Amino acid sequence: MNICVFLSAADLADRYTIPAREFARLIGKGGHTLVWGGSDVGLMKVVADGVEEAGGRLLGVSVEFLSATARQGVDEMVVAKDLAERKRLLLEKADAVVIMVGGTGTLDEATEILELKKHGHTDMPVVLLNTAGFYDGLKEQFHRMEAEGFLPRPLSELVFFAEEPVGALAYLEESRGIA
Repeated sequence: MNICVFLSAADLADRYTIPAREFARLIGKGGHTLVWGGSDVGLMKVVADGVEEAGGRLLGVSVEFLSATARQGVDEMVVAKDLAERKRLLLEKADAVVIMVGGTGTLDEATEILELKKHGHTDMPVVLLNTAGFYDGLKEQFHRMEAEGFLPRPLSELVFFAEEPVGALAYLEESRGIA
């Protein structure tokens, strides 16, 4: 399975990097491919290292203005002209999406895939990996959106909330009939 992971390229604390490394090992050990922003810095590097060390494949989609930080020696690297094209390519190459900790770019990517699902333009499974309670506020907001009628579909059809890496991958594999 090609698993697109949206996440930060920042250097982060162990409470975020340790679960990220664990999730990466699960991807690699499962024989899956990491589809990610192609960066070789911060949390993106942590995840790419973990997938590679565990025997998984790496498919990066960088963007021209960030190409200096793109990881070398991957199985496949595509360089998009801008962020919009990058998002489109990441999703085109994915069978499933995991949203890990990140900033505004990660939120942009997350809302893009949820909008596509909401409108029936994709049926790929989406997991929000709520490491260290990072997305507790967003999860609460999504539940409020659902309760107050802002979502035309049940929230459970749009995204699965996982607290641990093993639950995230189990959900994806089960959704794709792999487990």
